[in-house]
Amino acid sequence: MTTATLERPRTETTTKTRTDIYTRVTSKIVEDLERGVRPWMKPWNAEFAGGRITRPLRHNGQAYKGINVLMLWASAEEQGLSCPYWLTFNQARELGGHVRKGEHGSPVVFASTFKKKDETDDGQEVESEIPFLKQYQVFNAEQCDGLPAHFTAPAEPPKETLQRIEQADAFFANTKADIRYGGNRAYYQITTDFVRMPPFETFRDAESHAATLAHELTHWTRHASRLNRELGRKVWGDQGYAAEELVAELGSAFLCADLSITPEVRDDHASYIDSWLKVLKQDKRAIFTAASHATKAVDFLHSLQPQPTA
Repeated sequence: MTTATLERPRTETTTKTRTDIYTRVTSKIVEDLERGVRPWMKPWNAEFAGGRITRPLRHNGQAYKGINVLMLWASAEEQGLSCPYWLTFNQARELGGHVRKGEHGSPVVFASTFKKKDETDDGQEVESEIPFLKQYQVFNAEQCDGLPAHFTAPAEPPKETLQRIEQADAFFANTKADIRYGGNRAYYQITTDFVRMPPFETFRDAESHAATLAHELTHWTRHASRLNRELGRKVWGDQGYAAEELVAELGSAFLCADLSITPEVRDDHASYIDSWLKVLKQDKRAIFTAASHATKAVDFLHSLQPQPTA
């Protein structure tokens, strides 16, 4: 993209493209939720080198973030694709491969800005940067031929569940969050800044426990001493509450993918679907905002882990 294009886009086209992206993505997620399906609940695979569970990965192994995670998970689910790697048409060629004829790409977006000059009432010229979303297409490695072997090599056999969960337990411990066990509800209490979890033995399995804790620790990041996330929640069940629950839901899914944990389907999550639908139908940008906040929350939790020594 040239500098001129960034500074002087065609406003009508840019606005239409931006509106189409927000509307299309939100409409698809609303459609899934209305069928009782949470589109972020099947991000795992069992065949390729990325392992059983992962976020979508760029050709260089870098994980996608934000709304692109949901968009590519949904695209992979719809097309029956299991490989986590995604490439542009040119990246496939640069790696010695090619996209097979007849394959259709999946959209991803990135945030950019263009500069706009205005004149104030007193005749002063001011320049501002206007954010917008740019869309491009990527292809799954399964849609390509001739790529290096590691893109489609069979995954190693899954490690023992106990070892995976031990890794997750260590991750949670490294956050230094105040986690208290007891009672029959999982929640984060912001006024006294602690996470309440039911006893481990009451969960159906270790992965359900870990996924629930990932959800509550995403809430934990909203505290003023951490990310200071405030989405307008005033009382239980209002729109701000639903928006924060959506952030925690996505944060749990993202973190489970990072920790190789299968996200669990908690019975009480079904009661949230109506409230999420209300939020998404009122604001077509809500899912983008929630995915962005969830990414920041998970990145924050990762930042609390011991850093490798040089």
